[in-house]
Amino acid sequence: MLDSPVRGFPVGEFEARLERLHKLMSAKGLAGILVMSEPEVRYFSGFLTQFWQSPTRPWFLFIPVDNKPIAVIPEIGAALMRTTWIDDIRTWGAPAPKDDGISLLQDLLEPLSRQGGKLGVMKGHETSLRMPLGDYERLLSGLPGVEIVDATDILRSLRMVKSVAEIEKIAHICGIASRTFARASEIFYKGQALAEAFRAFRMECLAQGADDVPYLAGGADQGGYRDIISPPSQRHLESGDILMFDTGATFDGYFCDFDRNFTIEQADDPSRRAYDTLWRATEAGLSAARPGTSCRELYQAMQNVISEIDDQGGEVGRYGHGLGMQLTEQPSHAAFDETVLEENMVITLEPSLNYGDGRIMVHEENLVVQNGAPRLLSIRANPELPIIGVS
Repeated sequence: MLDSPVRGFPVGEFEARLERLHKLMSAKGLAGILVMSEPEVRYFSGFLTQFWQSPTRPWFLFIPVDNKPIAVIPEIGAALMRTTWIDDIRTWGAPAPKDDGISLLQDLLEPLSRQGGKLGVMKGHETSLRMPLGDYERLLSGLPGVEIVDATDILRSLRMVKSVAEIEKIAHICGIASRTFARASEIFYKGQALAEAFRAFRMECLAQGADDVPYLAGGADQGGYRDIISPPSQRHLESGDILMFDTGATFDGYFCDFDRNFTIEQADDPSRRAYDTLWRATEAGLSAARPGTSCRELYQAMQNVISEIDDQGGEVGRYGHGLGMQLTEQPSHAAFDETVLEENMVITLEPSLNYGDGRIMVHEENLVVQNGAPRLLSIRANPELPIIGVS
């Protein structure tokens, strides 16, 4: 097992994030930003916990334009928050449905209300309040002078470009998943129930050093799969099945997200051709993934190859996305996204196509954009459809 990166980040990492945020906030005239969702709270504080799995308690981080973040959190999280670089930690005994931190927030934000200040919150696509709507309305009713401004673009622009330390963590978990996929012929076999194949893959990822495998999707069917999001069945793998696994394993709160396709003993010509087309589409994406290229252009580079078989433009809506603290982040490689790639963005390339009688195939790689050719973080897939069960 390879040496793991150091867990967590030095204080300087958070200071640099905050400095960049303060500049963007000042340019938009924001007096502060209130974040309530796990990735944003963690990004600016280092507060990493699985307790977010419970919807019972809300968690808040207020970031003033001229100072360090202030945590307003349930008392149960105080000990962990004190291990971060955050100094000002205000707590209440939660759950408290009649006042789940609202009074504390109103007291904290009251000066902004008096001054008629602008408060940024995330309103955009793929965001959520992560607090009851009723509590949000109560909060604002007690702050009549505050102007709410959408801060989605500010926060996304920071998180889309990764630091060296973030890239190191993503590269590490990509290596773990790559080594797991490399053992496919030992993990998967003819006659194995698909549900058991899922369990075996998860166990191998953990054995290779992953912290968790919170996302594992896939499918298998004769001559090609038709569904990759349903829970795994007890159907046994058969000769001629095309098997796909798409893993989102984690290390220190950072994800990998890529898939691999295999065939059991044999494959038909349409499946081989679909695999070859997707492999070449990914090569086109790798050639296009340079600073200055838009996500729309990246999408089109892959679609130009995929149209040899499937000219529908990708029914899944996009051919990849950002990657980091979440399995999927902005931007999207799609016809609608004009985001321009920058150095140190970590992205996936995920072309897909339809072929044959309702069959689909998906291929995915993880990479970091850099000056010149991108750096692959996942070990590149075999250029030919791998066969399992043939000596």
